[in-house]
Amino acid sequence: MRTATIVSTVALTALFAAAGSAETDVPPSETPLLHQLHDDVSADRIETDIKKLVGFGTRHTLSETQSDTRGIGAARRWIKAEFEKISADCGGCLEVFYVSDTVSGNRIPAPTEVVSVVAIQRGTLDPDRYVIMSGDIDSRVSDPLNGVDDSPGANDNASGMAGTIEAARVLSKHKFAGSIAYMGLSGEEQGLFGGAIVAKHAQENGWRIKAVINNDMIGNIAGINGVIDNTTARVFSEGTRDVETPEEARIRRFTGGEVDSPSRNVARYIDRMADEYIPNLDTMMVYRLDRFGRGGHHRPFNEIGIPGVRIMETNENYNRQHQDLRTENGIEYGDVIEGVDFDYARKLTALNVVSLAGMAAAPPFPAKVEISGAVRPSTTLKWTRPEGQAAGNLAGYKIYWRLTTEPQWTWSRYVGDVTEFTLENVVIDNYFFGVASVAKDGFESPVVFPGPNGSFGE
Repeated sequence: MRTATIVSTVALTALFAAAGSAETDVPPSETPLLHQLHDDVSADRIETDIKKLVGFGTRHTLSETQSDTRGIGAARRWIKAEFEKISADCGGCLEVFYVSDTVSGNRIPAPTEVVSVVAIQRGTLDPDRYVIMSGDIDSRVSDPLNGVDDSPGANDNASGMAGTIEAARVLSKHKFAGSIAYMGLSGEEQGLFGGAIVAKHAQENGWRIKAVINNDMIGNIAGINGVIDNTTARVFSEGTRDVETPEEARIRRFTGGEVDSPSRNVARYIDRMADEYIPNLDTMMVYRLDRFGRGGHHRPFNEIGIPGVRIMETNENYNRQHQDLRTENGIEYGDVIEGVDFDYARKLTALNVVSLAGMAAAPPFPAKVEISGAVRPSTTLKWTRPEGQAAGNLAGYKIYWRLTTEPQWTWSRYVGDVTEFTLENVVIDNYFFGVASVAKDGFESPVVFPGPNGSFGE
């Protein structure tokens, strides 16, 4: 069986090598900047910021807003001030502002203003195209309505918020073709309100968001299951788009795409970044929107058609989540600073940094990708090419394909600056296909699966 597999692979390689001759001036496959960005992420700075956030006592959505030292009001003002300091250090490269609305709900019994903090690093070529990193500002204890008692929220989610601030420090020292937004979202524990408010704001203002990377709990390595592991992380992503129409579902039934939503291909992109640029980290792609029956702040973006994923630790400790600070039967409960591994938080922050940089530095993602090849011994892909300034760093395109049972893209071929390419003797029935855009300096977009099921939009 193994010999047959080797022969099959060799035969396929020969066939692919013989197909066409469009590739010229192939961009480099190595992007040294991403190694530098990884090295620039600081565990010490992340530790300092987590301790600062824990020091506000509680960051519950219903907590104090007037104090300068306690409550969510003080926390969000400090986060905004940190983004403003980062902006000052890069010559005003960040646009920093609040996005808010007054809401009420099951966990917000009285109308309450939910305020999130946004910092935008505007792109040089395609400034209206966004990739986003988010963390949550708020915290909670056992009672979801308790906005008074201490709620350190060290791992959930000072770790994700500190990682987002650190990503802004590192990435703001460089320029990218597309824009990067860094967000501190509020109201997560009360019903994902902050994400929903910002998603609505983005939609109303025409933001072309290509990916949201939500970071919720990126600092714990000791699971309640007894496993201690600082070498893996999970990436959750939805399989089919929440906004899929009945007609799009009908198309998917005949062409595939159940595991190739744009969110899922963002997860594959992050997985590849971990393999190539983050030493001693392996990502587990979880084919689910979030943990079983639970939710995170990428979900409100998914619900309006924006690709989004969640990065988090692999092994959770439920004794430290949503718990009053106490000791019972020798077990310490509560989300305290002692439960955070700062080097691990640095590692997952670096994964965000290289993924954001890669997507922001890439040319516009392929749009209107189409595929054909039924009852033919070949597969043809077509897509549209952007014009004007946005395409200023575009070198060409790369076609990817994989067996339908494989989780990650297996084969690829750079085909140059064209809008159509045929893979001869590659039968469409046997593989899934996609297209990525490639910059002159080698940065690539995520792979775009053909048809409406895989589209990242225009």
